[in-house]
Amino acid sequence: MSRPQLVLACGLMCDARVYAPQRDALKSDYEILVVDFFGLDSIAAMAEKVLAVAGPKFSLAGHSMGGRVAMEAYARAPHRIERLALLDTAYHPRTNAEAEGRLKLVSLGFTQGMKAVADAWLPPMLAPAHRGDPALVDNLADMIAGATPEIFERQQHALLNRPDHGPLLPSIACPTLCATGRFDEWSPVSVHEHMAKQIPDAQLVVFETAGHMSTLETPDEMTGALAGLMRR
Repeated sequence: MSRPQLVLACGLMCDARVYAPQRDALKSDYEILVVDFFGLDSIAAMAEKVLAVAGPKFSLAGHSMGGRVAMEAYARAPHRIERLALLDTAYHPRTNAEAEGRLKLVSLGFTQGMKAVADAWLPPMLAPAHRGDPALVDNLADMIAGATPEIFERQQHALLNRPDHGPLLPSIACPTLCATGRFDEWSPVSVHEHMAKQIPDAQLVVFETAGHMSTLETPDEMTGALAGLMRR
């Protein structure tokens, strides 16, 4: 018998490294497939990539931008998705003040390089206690610097033109995990509380010492939460 498949959808500027602890811990029990979205410029195209590479039935976890992709994939093929994990993410469309900050970072990438983007972007993403962790920071910085400004621009374009998934939430019929870090300023606890209340079969988990990058800041807790979802 084949193992259940768990697809892990990456967030903005992230690749498989962002899920390394979860992939390594869960691969003996599940078929793990990590999907990144380099080169794509819409949430719709990203969702179609997930649906194209995943099996007929699968569980889907999405971190940050990947959570929005996961919701779009569910909207397009709810009959294929057995479980859903929405991690450090949100459901609402772009806000009026959002574009300026995102496009400023894109401009920084083109003028000063992606290392400059990592230096500016990473500290607010992490819980204060983790901002001085050289192994964690260097790993994330290498991941971001390894991409190009063009990739960054396309993914920011996708986020600035993202759909509103608020109306979708009450229709999500599979077991769902809504999880975020206590110190996540980008995707705060209040957003995940709302999602968990709107989704009929949802569980809320808050990682008390994590920021936005909870898969790497609190890897064991995230792995445990995903393993718990897969047992539901």
